[in-house]
Amino acid sequence: MAERFRAWVADQQDESIALNLVERCWDDLPPGEVTVRVAYSSVNYKDGLAVIPTGRVARKYPLVPGIDLAGTVESSTDRRFREGDEVVVTGYDLGVSHDGGFSEYARVPADWVVPLPAGLSVKEAMVLGTAGFTAGLSVYRLERYGLTPERGPVLVTGASGGVGSVAVAILTKLGYTVAASTGKAEAEAYLRSIGASEVLSRDEVSAESHKALEKERWAGAVDPVGGRTLAYLLRTMKYGGAVALSGLTGGSALETTVFPFILRGVSLLGIDSAYCPMEERRAVWERLAGPWKPAGLADIGQEIAMEDVPATLEAILKGKVKGRTVIRMG
Repeated sequence: MAERFRAWVADQQDESIALNLVERCWDDLPPGEVTVRVAYSSVNYKDGLAVIPTGRVARKYPLVPGIDLAGTVESSTDRRFREGDEVVVTGYDLGVSHDGGFSEYARVPADWVVPLPAGLSVKEAMVLGTAGFTAGLSVYRLERYGLTPERGPVLVTGASGGVGSVAVAILTKLGYTVAASTGKAEAEAYLRSIGASEVLSRDEVSAESHKALEKERWAGAVDPVGGRTLAYLLRTMKYGGAVALSGLTGGSALETTVFPFILRGVSLLGIDSAYCPMEERRAVWERLAGPWKPAGLADIGQEIAMEDVPATLEAILKGKVKGRTVIRMG
């Protein structure tokens, strides 16, 4: 066990946030029963928000960002985990009010830790990460609601992002006809390569409309965008369809009517991956490691070194990151 290790630390300085790669020691780690030698973390939009003053994500500074991590247990005072166990941690307060995954070592509460399922490497777990888990949870809830491939096409919005790209890959593997929407025209070939049969522009799915209902098109949708895009989805859902909503990159306001709900029986399913109950969390991870494992995870994810974190955080906030980015520690 190294006596000192590297970590990215965000700290508030007047009206700005400084992000620095620093050396830390064991006494710097927060409380928790499980200490993990982090092999990989990943970069999420939420991580970008944690290092800007207007992000309203971080609940304390200084803070090690990173809402995902995967690695090997270095030590544990909880009998559920032993030295050498491979584990994954996403969500809860990680990288928000508890030091997160942008560090070569992390210490977390045992109740946050998921044993790495057979079928996934620690790197693949981080190619999935919170974004992939959110996509999986969205599909899990849609299928529990009753969605099947026979009911019709499914639209994935924000499809070139982390949640969207993994959702396209999972749904394709499960036999769904998948349409994808994106604001990046150059992403069409990529989206088709991971399974999208149709690619719609962001303008089409976020256009304003004075109609309460439009032509029925979609049996279901995975939506990490919200805003006008969500309003479009509700207007165009087939009878009995459902939208799994997990994000607000398109805005937090929603202008709609009651008609999709009372005339077409449409349902809006809220997806919160941070505090998903552990039983359901483990069930989704088992599926992601098995029958739902996206083909070609390497095509969805790109790898960077620790030193590349600031530039990648800046890029993800500007919408310039495609798919998933994993951080190799050490």
